Amino acid sequence: MANLLIIGAGGVGRVATFKAAMNTQSFEKITLASRTKSKCDAIANDIKEKLGVEVDTYRVDADNVDETAKLIKKVGADIVLNVALPYQDLTIMDACLKAGADYVDTANYEHPDEAKFEYKLQWAKDEEFKNAKKMALLGSGFDPGVTNVFVAYAAQYLFDEIEYVDILDCNAGDHGYPFATNFNPEINIREITQKGKYYENGEWKVIEPMSIKMDWEYPKVGVYPSYLLYHEELESLVKNFPSIKRIRFFMTFSDKYLKHLEVLQNVGMTDIKPIEICEGCEISPMEFLKKVLPDPASLGERTKGKTNIGCVVEGIKDGKKRKVYLYQICDHECAYKETGAQCVSYTTGVPAMIGAKMIADKKWYKEGVHNMEEFDAKPFLDELNIQGLPWEMIELDTKED
Repeated sequence: MANLLIIGAGGVGRVATFKAAMNTQSFEKITLASRTKSKCDAIANDIKEKLGVEVDTYRVDADNVDETAKLIKKVGADIVLNVALPYQDLTIMDACLKAGADYVDTANYEHPDEAKFEYKLQWAKDEEFKNAKKMALLGSGFDPGVTNVFVAYAAQYLFDEIEYVDILDCNAGDHGYPFATNFNPEINIREITQKGKYYENGEWKVIEPMSIKMDWEYPKVGVYPSYLLYHEELESLVKNFPSIKRIRFFMTFSDKYLKHLEVLQNVGMTDIKPIEICEGCEISPMEFLKKVLPDPASLGERTKGKTNIGCVVEGIKDGKKRKVYLYQICDHECAYKETGAQCVSYTTGVPAMIGAKMIADKKWYKEGVHNMEEFDAKPFLDELNIQGLPWEMIELDTKED
């Protein structure tokens, strides 16, 4: 059993804390911390009322290494689960090194002043974690996270060699607002508006944002327009599975969503550079937009419909071509009923907790900095079935699409 400190009290933090409280056989003590302690208190109170489990709460500035390390030591955390902003990955990792705790996150580091994300700076801490005899598990959400484990399962159990991977993310939920983002607006909009990128035949190919589109039939959900984006799991999967000839990531967006986004871009509201709005007062348009858009954590009670996220993997098995589709379907209303959060938070928060559980139970443990696909996929996928995200697999025709 382990003492778990969760940093971040948004929708994902809510789900991860609820799920940790449902797994007290792995977590002896649970602490939730955030810059805003009242958010932690609200979650802790809900958990106490629904599950009868005590969750300690604290305020912490996760941008401050010393303050975060002091809290880790104070609460005796063995594992720190970072579900705060990806801007804070490096400081929380450094705090874990300073305090002597294992580390888990759900998204790779992104510089706050540049719309760019990559694993380089986190991977660079591998030797420090090895020297500290601690482990850092990167990207234990859904995508990245479960998608990495789906690919690892295919490589370990279904194929002799994997060659082509398409990661497909569909949110068919409806929250009733004209425009809202399903998670942090700044991170969400940065992700969508940057240039697309995919890997093919040994090189990265860059395209204009949203310039490659396909209609895809998501099992039990329907046919939705899906657009090629860059997503961080592509980087680690190419590194860890060199047999991959092509890997792409697609996400669904409605025409209404894209039209709103286009207008916001045209009038400069997605810019991350601060502007002076009155003497001595600066704010970036994106920061202002975050203030006026609906809080993603508030969408749960009004969102209906399902998500379907999965991977189509094609390769060779016993000298023959094989193609499989591994996916998971989540219902927004069911997720909200259980944890008070919608599917986007649920499908990230549950795998985040499972990643911490893999470390707590020592089913996955290796000193240093690691991505999800570097471990045996089966124990993690077994936990998905247990923890509320049952997954499915179907065989697909190997003929050209």
